[in-house]
Amino acid sequence: MPLLILPVLFILALIVLIPISIVQRYRVGTSRQRARGWIAALNLGGLSLSAVLFLVSATFTNIWVPDALRYTVAGLATGGLLGIVGLWLTRWERSIGALHYTPNRPLVLAITLVVAARVMYGFWRGWESWRVGVSGESWFVAAGVASSMAAGAIVIGYYLTYWFGVRRRLKRQLASPVRRI
Repeated sequence: MPLLILPVLFILALIVLIPISIVQRYRVGTSRQRARGWIAALNLGGLSLSAVLFLVSATFTNIWVPDALRYTVAGLATGGLLGIVGLWLTRWERSIGALHYTPNRPLVLAITLVVAARVMYGFWRGWESWRVGVSGESWFVAAGVASSMAAGAIVIGYYLTYWFGVRRRLKRQLASPVRRI
């Protein structure tokens, strides 16, 4: 019996820690950070892989859920545009041998709220699908999947574009010397 309780407690602990992790994500996402090439490359590689896998899963989901692929591509494009806006609104600080940046707080808050809303919607949809699944109402299971995928694609598109811009700006910084005045 105690062995059955441990997995349930672990899952409940993860659910309880989600709001804390979202708040921490916002706090770190709005703090002044030093641009490091290896971190930008690692994030860019991971996000590129995520975007490809997300598009592949959206392609397969499109078989059962109409417009899933279209919403996902639109979400990636919207996220890319938000990433460009985020790069424009970021405060950049150049110094000798270093580049620091501070992301725009309202934009990071908006992206964080999209993540939080998607997580909450996922929990609600999972609960309702489980509750309604007994009666066999399959339309409800597919309801909202395409828009939920679009929300996830916005986040992936934003961070993919943002980290591409950070890496590009860092390379430009290292290529041009800083003049002392």
